[in-house]
Amino acid sequence: MNPEVTTFMEELKEPWHAAYCNQLRELVHRAIPDVQERIQYRKPHFLKNGKYAAVISTAKEAVSFTIFNATGVDIPEGFEGPPERKTVKFRQGQPVDEKLLEDLLGRASASL
Repeated sequence: MNPEVTTFMEELKEPWHAAYCNQLRELVHRAIPDVQERIQYRKPHFLKNGKYAAVISTAKEAVSFTIFNATGVDIPEGFEGPPERKTVKFRQGQPVDEKLLEDLLGRASASL
């Protein structure tokens, strides 16, 4: 794990942001065991073979999780964005379907 990503998450002002970010980070590592991490555009980005696989971003009201290379993956309702990248937003207290996200990310990143 990249220490810059760890520092980013430790410095988040809202504890619930940090909790979601850490949960999503662990999920990414399960879905893509050889994932590379980096901070880019002030957000944690996750890459497989040098190509974007996912990104986590925070805003006042939500933590967003974007899956790249999603064209051809059957993405359920609740996600936004163009076919090649789909984003889901989590608001404080909203549950994360880790199994679903791990499966979607695994399938989307399989061809990277």
